[in-house]
Amino acid sequence: MEVIVNLIVPGDTDAAVVAAYPELRHLLDLRQGGWRFLPIEAGRSQIDGFRRWPDGWSDAIRIKDSGDALGLRLDRDHAITWEYAGALAEVVQELLLLPQPSSRLAPRLAKGKGPRVG
Repeated sequence: MEVIVNLIVPGDTDAAVVAAYPELRHLLDLRQGGWRFLPIEAGRSQIDGFRRWPDGWSDAIRIKDSGDALGLRLDRDHAITWEYAGALAEVVQELLLLPQPSSRLAPRLAKGKGPRVG
């Protein structure tokens, strides 16, 4: 995953990045949906990203590699109300399908306490 980190830098075109590493298309899909990604620090083995909703809810993703990712939805109190683990493509798909927190179909029951994101 270290190589991937070096490719996502200002000035790189999305097409060039995806051509070199097709699995990154999923991260670009999230970024186009308003997601932000935390800076990568030396020695870190994952990429972390998040999207904040206007009403205090957050969605988060942690990617270890293309086959190991975790998606979360956190409520205003940072309680986990939704989670999905699997391959990067699956997790991104599920996050993109997840209803907005204000939707009556959105998950609301806390499953546990989550990390503060952002």
